[in-house]
Amino acid sequence: MIISPKNMQRGVVSILTAATAITVLILIFIIFFILEKGLPVLSLNFLTTNPQDMGKSGGIFPTIIGTILLPAIALLIAIPLGIFTSVYLCEYTKETIITKIIRFATDCLAGIPSIIFGLFGYIFFVNTLEMGWSILSGGLTLAVMVLPTIIRTSEEAIRSVPQIYRQVSFSLGASRWQTVKKVVLPNALPGIVTGVMLSIGRSIGETAAVIFTAGSSLRIPTSLFDSVRTMSVHFYILAREGLSNQNAYGTAAALIIAVLIINILAYWTMHRFIAKRN
Repeated sequence: MIISPKNMQRGVVSILTAATAITVLILIFIIFFILEKGLPVLSLNFLTTNPQDMGKSGGIFPTIIGTILLPAIALLIAIPLGIFTSVYLCEYTKETIITKIIRFATDCLAGIPSIIFGLFGYIFFVNTLEMGWSILSGGLTLAVMVLPTIIRTSEEAIRSVPQIYRQVSFSLGASRWQTVKKVVLPNALPGIVTGVMLSIGRSIGETAAVIFTAGSSLRIPTSLFDSVRTMSVHFYILAREGLSNQNAYGTAAALIIAVLIINILAYWTMHRFIAKRN
């Protein structure tokens, strides 16, 4: 049986459309399911008060603080390291066995389960460096965990910038660093932002690595060496121990809304930056 190219095209389009629709529907279902159960719990009092009775009642304010601090520390460390590493691999080195080993190691690091990062952070940061269960230990562990994602996505974004852009910049007398700063990085920004957003999502939603390194204290931290609990860890503990399904769904809803807001703000800022350049 011979299928005509026209019918083959229609079939392929139908399959691709169905796959896209299923993916979107799964996402919508998960978000709707959590928000349906969690939105009735959300209130100003829930967001601004401390948990009580190990989270059975009260709010989630300390966990919001922890959810902000840990990813912030991780990204402050991982973003410059990741982007500078990508720039070095793409712009300042030739393709050699060393660069291949670095990329292979980065890919392997990206595939390591988060529980292994948690164990590493516990042994190295908590015990060896004697930082204890703290915000700093958790932030450093998350930085190591998201660093491979930022490196690989930034590298691909930088490589996607047309070579002619660099050649024109060099022909006008610009140095390599000026070319990187004024030409390459601005044009690679959308891809770099995508990597950063993936890293934010992973660090905010992480549980295993955070429990091993940052602990799960419900007190408001006063220094980087205090233990802290994030919203994802709080949700995990509540759901696992059956302490309060209502508060668990409320925490999950707040977490989803926070991730959505961060993504919207990041992409809005990125598009505004691109529009100004154009």
